[in-house]
This record gives sequence, C-alpha cells and structure tokens, in this order.
Amino acid sequence: MAGAIIENMSTKKLCIVGGILLVFQIIAFLVGGLIAPGPTTAVSYMSVKCVDVRKNHHKTKWLMPWGPNQCDKIRDIEEAIPREIEANDIVFSVHIPLPSMEMSPWFQFMLFILQLDIAFKLNNQIRENAEVSMDVSLAYRDDMFAEWTEMAHERVPRKLKCTFTSPKTPEYEGRYYECDVLPFMEIGSVAHKYYLLNIRLPVNEKKKINVGIGEIKDIQLVGIHQNGGFTKVWFAMKTFLTPSIFIIMVWYWRRITMMSRPPVLLEKVIFALGISMTFINIPVEWFSIGFDWTWMLLFGDIRQGIFYAMLLSFWIIFCGEHMMDQHERNHIAGYWKQVGPIAVGSFCLFIFDMCERGVQLTNPFYSIWTTDVGTELAMAFIIVAGICLCLYFLFLCFMVFQVFRNISGKQSSLPAMSKVRRLHYEGLIFRFKFLMLITLACAAMTVIFFIVSQVTEGHWKWGGVTVQVNSAFFTGIYGMWNLYVFALMFLYAPSHKNYGEDQSNGDLGVHSGEELQLTTTITHVDGPTEIYKLTRKEAQE
Repeated sequence: MAGAIIENMSTKKLCIVGGILLVFQIIAFLVGGLIAPGPTTAVSYMSVKCVDVRKNHHKTKWLMPWGPNQCDKIRDIEEAIPREIEANDIVFSVHIPLPSMEMSPWFQFMLFILQLDIAFKLNNQIRENAEVSMDVSLAYRDDMFAEWTEMAHERVPRKLKCTFTSPKTPEYEGRYYECDVLPFMEIGSVAHKYYLLNIRLPVNEKKKINVGIGEIKDIQLVGIHQNGGFTKVWFAMKTFLTPSIFIIMVWYWRRITMMSRPPVLLEKVIFALGISMTFINIPVEWFSIGFDWTWMLLFGDIRQGIFYAMLLSFWIIFCGEHMMDQHERNHIAGYWKQVGPIAVGSFCLFIFDMCERGVQLTNPFYSIWTTDVGTELAMAFIIVAGICLCLYFLFLCFMVFQVFRNISGKQSSLPAMSKVRRLHYEGLIFRFKFLMLITLACAAMTVIFFIVSQVTEGHWKWGGVTVQVNSAFFTGIYGMWNLYVFALMFLYAPSHKNYGEDQSNGDLGVHSGEELQLTTTITHVDGPTEIYKLTRKEAQE
C-alpha cells in the first residue's frame, strides 16, 4: 500500500528537498535585505498659514501654499493681529508631496499623523478634556495647472492630550505644550500625483467650538507611504509564488483523489491551507497601479486574517489527529473547543478592522481611537482577541505535549519488533518530530523577526553593505510561510510507491543495490501517514 512521501522518500532525497527549501528561504530574506529599499518612508510637512477673507468660506476655493497661484500668507499668528485677521480667516494649507515631486500609485497608501504646536498663554490655557475641531478639505489633481477636484470634506474632532512641564507663570508664556501626536488621515490608494489639504480651525464661542484649546501656532503633518521600490519587489514575489503554490496544490489534490479511499480530515485541512495561501498570494495589487481601489488595504487585512486563522486551525487539527487517546477524530466537530477561540478572535479582529478601515473608505479622516466610546470598543475587541489567542496557545501546547508523549510511549514497544521494522518506525517517528520542530521554529522566527524589526533602526550596515532589516522581515517571513505550506503539501501527498503482501508479516527483505523503503500494513485504519494510522489504530483498540 502507499504511504505519504515524508515516510517513503529516502533520507538522502529528503535532505536534498530540505536543502533546496532552505536555499529559497535564504533568498527570500536576501531579496528584502539587499535588493528592496525600506518598506515605508516618512515625510514631514509644515503647514503654511493662508488668509481667506471671503465672507462665505463654504464656497469652493483651494488655497495653495506655494506655486504660481499661491495664497496670501502670514508668517505667524502675531502678524494676523495688526492686519485684523480673525482666527476663522486662517487656513493651514499643506501640499502633498513637497515641491518638484510627485506621488505615485506604487506608494500604495498614505497615512498621516498630526502634531499641533500650542503655545502657553495665561489667558488662553488648554482646559481639561479639550477637543480641537478641524474643518478639513482634501483635493487632488494630476497636472500642476489643472483645477483641484474635491476628494473629501469633513469635520474632524480630535481630543488634545497635552502637558506643560514648566510652571504656569507669566515668564513662561510662549513656551510650547508637549502634546501627543494625533491620527489624522489614511487613504488606501495613491491614484493621483498631487494632493492638497486645507485645514480650518473655526471658532464659535457660543457653541464652545475650539475654545480652551490654547494658542495654536503651527500644524505639522507626517506622511507615511510605502516605498515604490519595495512595492515592486513585493509584487514580483507574489507573482512568482502564486503559480508555485497553485501548481503544488493541484498536484496534491490530484494524488489524494486518485486513492481508493475518501480524503480524511487532515488531508482536507492541508488542502484548505493551500487554498488560503494561494488566496493571499494572488497579486491583485497589480490592478491598484491602474485603478483607484481604496479598499485594497482592507482586502489585504481580510486575506491575511483568513490565512492565519486557517494556519492556526491546521496546527490544532494536525496535533489532534495524531493523538492516540482521542476516539472521535476525522470530524471537524470534534475540535470545536480548540477552533472556537480562533473563530471568535478572528471575528473580533474583523469587526475592529471594519470599524476602522471600513469607515475610512468613505471618510479618510475617521479613526476609531478619537472618541472615548470608540477607544473602549476597539480595546474590547483587541482584548477578546488576545484572550482567545492565549487560550489557543494553551490548547496547542497541551496537544503538542500529548502527541510527543503518546508517540514516545509507543517507542517502548519497538525493541520487540524485528530490526528492520524497528528501524523503520524509529525513522518515521524521527521525521514526524522533526516536522513538529520545524513548525515551532517557523512560528518562533515570525515572532523574533517581528520584535527585531520593531527595536532596530530599520537597517544594518556591514562594511559597505546596507541590510534593510524591516524589508528582510516582510519578504523572509512571507517566503517562509509559502515554503512551509509548499513542504506540507509535497511531503504529505500520497507516495506512488506500493508494496506487496509479503511485507505485511513483519520482516522485510532488503535486496542488494536497492533503496530500502519500508511500510506497515494496517488495513482497518485509513490515513495519510503511518504515524497517523498507528496512533488511530491505538485509539480504536
């Protein structure tokens, strides 16, 4: 009968396959570290204070901070007093990008954070729980001499969190508060060359709008976008990996369906893992270069969520199907206690993402963190997801311990077997344990590289070579999980090698010059591998 390739392939060939996969893994890290630039770039923008003295400010008029049609500007707020310019007439204008530059669809997204420069004044201090209300207009154009087209116009409230470290006395007037940066805007595509922001701070003392927020001197923005060079490397990787995973997935399922028995749960889950990996690989991002698809960030989050939920479910089912003390296996319903937290956690993160990036599809200035209710709701979703993740890892660690204990217990009966069959089972158990350790190593590598990418400066310099650590993290980990799924489908595919009935009695003959291929005959238990059959046979008995 036929077993899985991981059991029937010779050690020499298995080492060759492992070496090839290791080479591809190293290449994946090197592509990000040596070829790709850093994943993102941060650009600082200082707003220009323009004067809009029209009676009706709601009429469409875009104020440019520089260029041939630049606005009437003032250098600072003090200049507005002798010119009798009111606060409602001042517009903070920001042009994106900086002069003599263009934005590009290769940048994929734009994320902006806001920094307010607020001076301390005795007669205009920041009150407790102060909120600044901004009237923000966003426009775009693709030619320097074309008219601006409005993209969004919203009232944007943000709570101020500022501290003044010096004594609040007259001699310290003019010093700046230390304020937290505020989330400002996120756009899921960069389809146009030029963008313009006009920010107003309307004051209405009767309605208490922008009262008690201190004296705002300047508004600074920091824009973050993906590097075009990194985007091209990322797209190239996805384009290369998509057919690789798709071909091995089709090949794997074809081998499963050629067998006389129906597929077992473990084989179905491996196939589902291949589908989720293919889904995340499909390079639909290429269309974002030609189309203004602002939903690509949300779509990318959903694809990643499906893959990681499938991967976590696979680990649980993979361990469970190899546990000898479980009787009701080969049914997904038997794993509801373990898979349930995965489903709940994934659903919570999905709702959180829809509340953030889902709303940003229509309002790019929206942030769930800007209100007390939104912050509490977001934290609740994240906490529930975190609790589910902790429960999952407790389940997983327990199941891994059970699997290793059960298989180790089975090893005590190996000395009673013939030498050939004993060596055979020792090899199978070693290969199974090695695969489990590789799985743990992949999970550990993901966590380690994530931590390293957060605590380092983003790049290392070795002599004259600059290694982009963050880019290496993205491409290396992405390549690693593709290789992991590829290896699972290849190694757990049914082998084409068959064995005669003379092997069922225990002692297998070894012919000179032939490669030793061993199996066992368990006729009343169906499964992909002999370790799987052995553990299920024990459970049924």
